[in-house]
Amino acid sequence: MRIIQLTPGTGSFYCGTCLRDNALTAELRRRGHEARMVPMYLPPTLDEDSTAEGEPLFYGGVNVYLQQKSVFFRKLPRAIDQLFDAPQVLRFAAHRAGSTEARGLGDLTVSMLRGEEGNQVKELNRLVAWLAEEKPDVVLLSNALLVGLARRIKERTGAAVVCTLQGEDSFLDSLPEPDRHRAWKTLSERAKDCDAFIAVSHYYARVMRERAGLPADRVHVVYNGILLDGFTPAPSPPRLPTLGYLARLCPPKGLHTLVEAYIILRQRNRVPHLRLRVGGSVTKADEQFVNQLRQRLTSAGVMDSVEFLPNLSRSEKIAFLQSLSALSVPATYGEAFGLYLIEAWAAGVPVVQPRHAAFPELIAATDGGVLCEPDNPQSLAEAVEQLLSDPEHARAMGARGRQAVMEKFTVARMADGVLQVIEQIRGG
Repeated sequence: MRIIQLTPGTGSFYCGTCLRDNALTAELRRRGHEARMVPMYLPPTLDEDSTAEGEPLFYGGVNVYLQQKSVFFRKLPRAIDQLFDAPQVLRFAAHRAGSTEARGLGDLTVSMLRGEEGNQVKELNRLVAWLAEEKPDVVLLSNALLVGLARRIKERTGAAVVCTLQGEDSFLDSLPEPDRHRAWKTLSERAKDCDAFIAVSHYYARVMRERAGLPADRVHVVYNGILLDGFTPAPSPPRLPTLGYLARLCPPKGLHTLVEAYIILRQRNRVPHLRLRVGGSVTKADEQFVNQLRQRLTSAGVMDSVEFLPNLSRSEKIAFLQSLSALSVPATYGEAFGLYLIEAWAAGVPVVQPRHAAFPELIAATDGGVLCEPDNPQSLAEAVEQLLSDPEHARAMGARGRQAVMEKFTVARMADGVLQVIEQIRGG
């Protein structure tokens, strides 16, 4: 089967969506399918071998922006557009992408959702012309913000279009009005052009059925999976109890909540010598936030036991996880999944997460962690303290999490689920 995965890249920082799509494409290839991951906007930044290597990039981020802002750029020939799609130009744009706030992207988001009726129709025509030559059987859209592409793709190629649902609501809800309302309304209308949707959790399937009015019989749940190569538990527990964080270092992921909880734990000192290790992607837009947290930790007198380790490679990430006694990413919003959880469990590390979003579902599926109240440093501190006060129990919980990942959250299980959805919509 010829399968093309369209995935927006970040260009400058690791993204769970890119990692998920890349792992899926690699597994589909391993099974003999002609699978390709084709980047959009910016190249993907990955900590593993890229399946997008050598592929053309569509909807270059600079061209998309310029075509939104001016009619002039919508009429330029491709030879000029190529200048804006040059790698050095996209690298420059990538470093600014992390600082782009949703409130400035409302009109662009609505335009993209409108597809052939939007301001980026020139980019859409180029994409579907290429797809028509490649003759895919299935086109996978990485997220629902791309549903505006589906109608023209189906008209030109006859391919089935399957859209993954993985966290679009938080971005859409951050848009200013009236763009927020227009975006949700347009997404709901354009979603009718997709043959099926794959939600990464039951929680998120419910969210998008309700928010976007998606028919229940077209929304399927397939859990994310990861490549397990190299993920093993540490041969022995950390010498000192160590609490960790692994995600983008930004407010929505709740790092400030974890910092406040850590300060509470250090002041109580019921878990002696507790360390905090913070890893994950950092963009230029995150630097001020991170500096504020450093100042807060310093003023509390605990910075001597805290490490910030940004932008880890794959091997560094695994070693980082192996150094932890527990992990917590207390996200403040409705996280659709949380790839960092199965990475922690794959390394035998238990987790402490807020009692909202997909976290209760994933912890129930693994028995690999405990829950606390959302956005509550005191509750988080108490949950961490209870877990780490019984190291043997914590290690057993981490071991159960690892076993569950091996059974339920592998890339092979993810590929099985995606292929089942494809076979269903293509008539078996």
